[in-house]
Amino acid sequence: MKTSPDVIEAAPAADSPSSATLGGDNKRSIEQFALLLFIVVPFLALVAAVPLTWGRGVSWLDLGLMVAMYFIGCHGITIGFHRYFTHGSFKAKRPLRIALAVAGSLAVEGPLVRWVADHRKHHRFSDAEGDPHSPWRFGETLPALMKGLWWAHIAWMFDEEQTSQQKYAPDLIRDPAIRGISRHFLSFTILSLAIPPLVGGLVTMSWWGAATAFFWGSLVRVALLHHVTWSINSICHAVGKRPFKSRDKSGNVWWLAVLSCGESWHNLHHADPTSARHGVMKGQIDSSARLIRWFEKLGWATDVRWPDAARIESRRHPAEADAA
Repeated sequence: MKTSPDVIEAAPAADSPSSATLGGDNKRSIEQFALLLFIVVPFLALVAAVPLTWGRGVSWLDLGLMVAMYFIGCHGITIGFHRYFTHGSFKAKRPLRIALAVAGSLAVEGPLVRWVADHRKHHRFSDAEGDPHSPWRFGETLPALMKGLWWAHIAWMFDEEQTSQQKYAPDLIRDPAIRGISRHFLSFTILSLAIPPLVGGLVTMSWWGAATAFFWGSLVRVALLHHVTWSINSICHAVGKRPFKSRDKSGNVWWLAVLSCGESWHNLHHADPTSARHGVMKGQIDSSARLIRWFEKLGWATDVRWPDAARIESRRHPAEADAA
């Protein structure tokens, strides 16, 4: 199965499976409204979270649910949607393939097939014309960059020009199980938002426990994960160290590493997109790579594309290689 963004398969014939996401390539008005709702409401919850921490609005159960749901969704995106489905960094046994698709869907970042299609297109045109979310879209002056950062962070998702899923993700559309998970994104969104209040309510046997668990484990968690993920598109393409050769402006942003599950070591990723590990230098935390290693040891993942020393050195900038 070829999943590299540099090798895009031809569009399938007319009798191929139909588009695998809600609304197909074009977002309908109801989808645009729902997208706005899922951006604004969790963000308001995130803003309200700070003063609530000083009152009775949080408990260890709430924080535990928030952290657990955050990292399930985050690794579902980083390992599943990104490193596996988009770039083919490893091969997965069927149960792991399904589990990663479901875990990524719980992050509430859009249907799987649409997510992958957008990201493959991003790599094909990274920080150039055609990139769906480059912060350099409007130029390199400070005002242009400020506008570009907003575009790369949020605004691009409302753009009417949509990525062709048939062109950029035909391999996923051909898989009935993956197509079904992608089509039922709304159901997984409801499930993702319902788990924390259900657990919180049952553990505390109270409506208040359910309410605070929903606030922290659902709303705050989704908002935080969204903004961390979007920061990879915006911040990591505007600032950060660039020790490796890439044809774009991707950079490494260390302070996002833990919350992004290793995705903010973004310069190496764009220098070597199929690498299963992004944090390849000493001290670079990459929890996604650690979990992939565990999957490999358990026999759930095979043919993992681990970067060796020679491959890493070949991608360094000459000055960096001399310094090393």
